[in-house]
Amino acid sequence: MPISLTKESDVDVLIIGAGPAGLMCAMALSHAGVNVRIIDQRPAKVTAGQADGIQPRIVEVFQDLGTSVVLQSYGLADRLFKEAVQVHMAAFYNPSPHGGIERTDRAADVTAPTARWPFEMALHQGGIEQIFLDSMASKGVHVERPIMPTFIELSQNETELRDPSSHPAKVVLKHLEVPEGKSDTEIVYAKFVVGCDGPRDNLVSSGAHSWIRKEFGITMEGEQTDLGPKASSDIADIGKSDYIWGVLDLIPDTDFPDIRNRCAVHSHNGSCMIIPREGDKVRLYIQLADQDVLDSKGRVDKSKVGPEKIMEVANKSLYPYVMSTSHPIDWWTLYISTVSPFVVIQKLTCAIVGQRVANKYSVHERVLIAGDACHTHSPKAGQGMNASMNDTHNLAWKLAHVLRGWADISLLKTYEFERRKYAQDLISFDKRFAALFSGKPRTEGSEDGVTHEEFMEAFQTFGLFTSGIGVHYQPSTIVNPKHQSVASNLLIGQRMLPHVFVRAADCQPMEMQDLLPADARFKVVVFTGDTTDQVQLKKVRALAEEMDKPEGFLKRFGKSNGSAFDVISVSSAKKKYSNYTDAPPLFRSHWSKFLLDDQDMYKRTSAGGGYEAYGIDPHGAIVIVRPDGYIGMVAPFDHLLDIDNYFASFMVPA
Repeated sequence: MPISLTKESDVDVLIIGAGPAGLMCAMALSHAGVNVRIIDQRPAKVTAGQADGIQPRIVEVFQDLGTSVVLQSYGLADRLFKEAVQVHMAAFYNPSPHGGIERTDRAADVTAPTARWPFEMALHQGGIEQIFLDSMASKGVHVERPIMPTFIELSQNETELRDPSSHPAKVVLKHLEVPEGKSDTEIVYAKFVVGCDGPRDNLVSSGAHSWIRKEFGITMEGEQTDLGPKASSDIADIGKSDYIWGVLDLIPDTDFPDIRNRCAVHSHNGSCMIIPREGDKVRLYIQLADQDVLDSKGRVDKSKVGPEKIMEVANKSLYPYVMSTSHPIDWWTLYISTVSPFVVIQKLTCAIVGQRVANKYSVHERVLIAGDACHTHSPKAGQGMNASMNDTHNLAWKLAHVLRGWADISLLKTYEFERRKYAQDLISFDKRFAALFSGKPRTEGSEDGVTHEEFMEAFQTFGLFTSGIGVHYQPSTIVNPKHQSVASNLLIGQRMLPHVFVRAADCQPMEMQDLLPADARFKVVVFTGDTTDQVQLKKVRALAEEMDKPEGFLKRFGKSNGSAFDVISVSSAKKKYSNYTDAPPLFRSHWSKFLLDDQDMYKRTSAGGGYEAYGIDPHGAIVIVRPDGYIGMVAPFDHLLDIDNYFASFMVPA
């Protein structure tokens, strides 16, 4: 039996929940040198099923994580490209006048013209999590499991709460598997606690509520169905407007011609979505009829349905095509949906996952929630896992800056400001998309149904949103649109656009996003103009002299324990005439940091035309790129003071 002695420890950041959001956070913080711990109640990680769609923006984020400019190593995206499947095309099927279904259209799977990789990828959640786990392990951080939190208390002392070096959060942990003679209880004193314990992370046994949210009385705003005491059984009440969906991961044997494309199928028998997966696997979302799942009292009874029944319905919906499998079913589940809410039923457990957003994302900027702990929505557009990982990608660098003493703790207020607005937009999109997908197709006998044109319009209109490429953060202390005109196509509050330039020292093509790794530093990208023009070069040297003054932001907020800034320069000069050594040393701290907006030696890449593509003023501009890759501010050379004031609004002087 465990003994009663209680272990005590302290940590910078305690993360509760080891799903994609928690692992993204732990991985980023570990590489930023933060003392971080991550716990999870589950005895083992996900091995099959769950989320699987990876949107274009997340691929860019994976690339940014861990990329080394000098060594030309690749970020975590390298693992994705090796293990995941790429999804380039979407196919659309509707009822055929001759019975069954027929293909009515094919289109690009993603509508995101500025995406570096303009396609979706698919890999089961366990595979995605393993990428994080391996990266964390290289820094000595591992998920501690099975452990559950039982108590949390946050100091109410204002002085303590404002001091980033204090440990105002007290968390009591219960170790669920301990050796004989060891204590099963631990008290952890944390500077910050991040709750990533939402429904899909399933830290709590009900799988439906965030423990952190409950402990601090954070409520969810939006629509939900309360299943009451039946929420932990295999039978659940269902409303008249609910839709029931079966989900299968399998290796299919089929004559369906678009089995390796993402498919949206509307049939008289119900809707179906097909998503190709890694290897030969596919995922099927099959709309089920009430009689397939409901008992005599109108309640969902999972004992009535299994993989065989879902396959039977799939064949009716896909007729005249046939689908079967000669392999074991990899994973399956059911969920119930109206237009909202969506209720996930997994492994005989009903869990509430409505289309809702938490009323707040933090408690005194010391306890923060992310992922499904603060927003829930349908799986139809592949947003859940992607939105969750982007939450902690946004949060991690801000925590790192505060913990390093680079930024005031008030910086953490921007996390809720930016990510909650995004979640609200996501819910609005989700309601419309779910309604269109679940609705019946319009036919002569169903004039109120969804037309193919309506569905395609929504599919393409929301492409920027679903891809993550169109995320646009509103003005705040870290988003200042004052001088937008000097870089008209680099929208302040959106991520830095990809573009290929050439390195001046050796004329090697370089993708701009690879020069902006997510290493917790702000990138100061100086577009110098033509440095072979002596008049312009004089202006550039004057700018460097101003930026290098003690009162300038580089010196004022640069830190002795590792600079908070990385300066990169891009000249519009031609490679034939340019000498990067003519530029002031500040703008070429390393030979790899000075670029040219010109074609490569063999004209085999899309290098060149970057000033025009970015809308950069020919006389030059300074672009401030945040550590998460989003543009915080731009300014002309003669408004350097505005950049000084930008950083002064949230950074701590050296």
